[in-house]
Amino acid sequence: MRAAIVVFPGSNRDRDVERALAKAGADVVRVWHAETALPAGIDLAVLPGGFSYGDYLRCGAIAARSPAMDAVRAHAARGGLVLGICNGFQILCEAGLLPGVLMRNAERRFVCRRQHLRVERADTAFTAAYRKGAVIHVASAHGEGNYVTDPDTLARLEGDGRVAFRYCDAAGAITPESNCNGSLNAIAGIYDERLRVLGMMPHPENLVDALVGGTDGLGLFESLVRAA
Repeated sequence: MRAAIVVFPGSNRDRDVERALAKAGADVVRVWHAETALPAGIDLAVLPGGFSYGDYLRCGAIAARSPAMDAVRAHAARGGLVLGICNGFQILCEAGLLPGVLMRNAERRFVCRRQHLRVERADTAFTAAYRKGAVIHVASAHGEGNYVTDPDTLARLEGDGRVAFRYCDAAGAITPESNCNGSLNAIAGIYDERLRVLGMMPHPENLVDALVGGTDGLGLFESLVRAA
């Protein structure tokens, strides 16, 4: 697999994603946001976490209009894989590649903690290394991760099986306490209609090495490499 990580001013998780992808066996290149094309032969485009453009206006709003995002949209239109993590999820929503918006956390506080997620389906390019219903332990670090959308869109996401992950407790139960930011239906990540674009708020790239506390996030990157 060849993966391109799009780096914006203010990105700060790009090296973490690069390491996670390389650990899973991917060939990784970095693309500056001002570039107008992705390198040839790219299978996966990644929008990493951070604070692109200092989160001015709205999180991801300026980055969504960067020249490189036209290339990402074209890549997605061709059926290429796209992954947006945290700020990358915000950018995907602002760019129109995913529906909805990420709002301020319900308690108006930055969340930085380990987080359990429930894998809602295991038949996509992003989750094939997991089993449906598995509980994985990753990291959360965000101030605006509260997923919100209109009722009709929410019904479509649920009805079409486009919810990728939900916030849960260690037993996989969906509870108010386990929902770290107040997202509708405890949504932590969603797919596009073709299941080729994934946006998620937590950080799987931070839990890929036992030396730093766990490897549950590695399955996502291994799934992508296998899919390619």
